[in-house]
Amino acid sequence: MAPRRAAALRDGDVSLRDHLIDAATRLISERGTAGLTVRDIARAADVAVGVLYNHFADKEELLALALHRHVRDVEEHLGRPRTDGTLAENLHAFVTHALAAHTAFLPAFAGLIGHPEVFARFDALPNPMADGHGLHRALADYLRTEQSRGHVAADTDPDAVATLVVGACHELVLPRVFRGPTAPSPIPPDRVDALVATVLNGIVPR
Repeated sequence: MAPRRAAALRDGDVSLRDHLIDAATRLISERGTAGLTVRDIARAADVAVGVLYNHFADKEELLALALHRHVRDVEEHLGRPRTDGTLAENLHAFVTHALAAHTAFLPAFAGLIGHPEVFARFDALPNPMADGHGLHRALADYLRTEQSRGHVAADTDPDAVATLVVGACHELVLPRVFRGPTAPSPIPPDRVDALVATVLNGIVPR
């Protein structure tokens, strides 16, 4: 480890382990995970390659922890969707938030297709969004609260609604992640309105 880096760590509150996670997170934010090597991370952290293995079982553990922090950073940057409006306003805010979040962090996961060990390590960590609950549970819990207030029909399944909404966000974002420049045009603004209206009104003629 370079002397200047050692001094920086001694003078601060960041452990070497956290410093390495920070360096990996920064690289993931800047360039994604495709082709990211241990040597790249060590260079960004200004340490010898072997130092990483003193603090992590393997590269997969470090990548999983850095991905976890990357998702948390995305959510912190975006802020939380509002929950103080009407049901329609809050659903609109949730969908807009979920689309922005998935657009920001899903590209980092695309570079790890074919590396299930990283996904397994990531899945073993607490959910990085909504205070550890994740978007699905956060939405379902919110709908249950509205249901108890009589704002959502008693026979509505909040988990099914959450699956439809979060799944729709994946469907709208994933083509742009995997197709790159050939992806469809940006998501039309009225698509969010249409999705929220469908959730609120259903599809059965009244």
